[in-house]
Amino acid sequence: MGRDRPKRLGRKLAAIRKQLELSQNGMVRRLGLTDKLTREEVSAYERGVREPSLPTLSRYAAVARVWIDVLVDDDLDLPKELPSPTKSEGIKRRAAKNKKH
Repeated sequence: MGRDRPKRLGRKLAAIRKQLELSQNGMVRRLGLTDKLTREEVSAYERGVREPSLPTLSRYAAVARVWIDVLVDDDLDLPKELPSPTKSEGIKRRAAKNKKH
C-alpha cells in the first residue's frame, strides 16, 4: 500500500522557479544544492517523474517563503508573489477549481 502523491507538486515547483526567473541550473544554485542536485533532477521534479526529498522540499519552501504544506497540499495554491513578502500559508482553492483538475 503506497502513499498518495501530490498531483500538483511538479507544477508548483516549476512555477516557483519561473516566478523567480531562474533556469533549472539557477534553481539548483538558489537552493544551495550544487553538490547534491542536478538540472536533470529539477526537470524530473517539475515533470512529476520524481519527487524531491523532504530536505529539498524544505529548501524550495524556504526560497519561496511558503510553508511546506503549500507545496504538497493539492488544495492550496501558491501565493501570487514569490518569494512571498511574509511566509505564506498559501491560498485555499475554491471547490469549483478543484473539480476542473
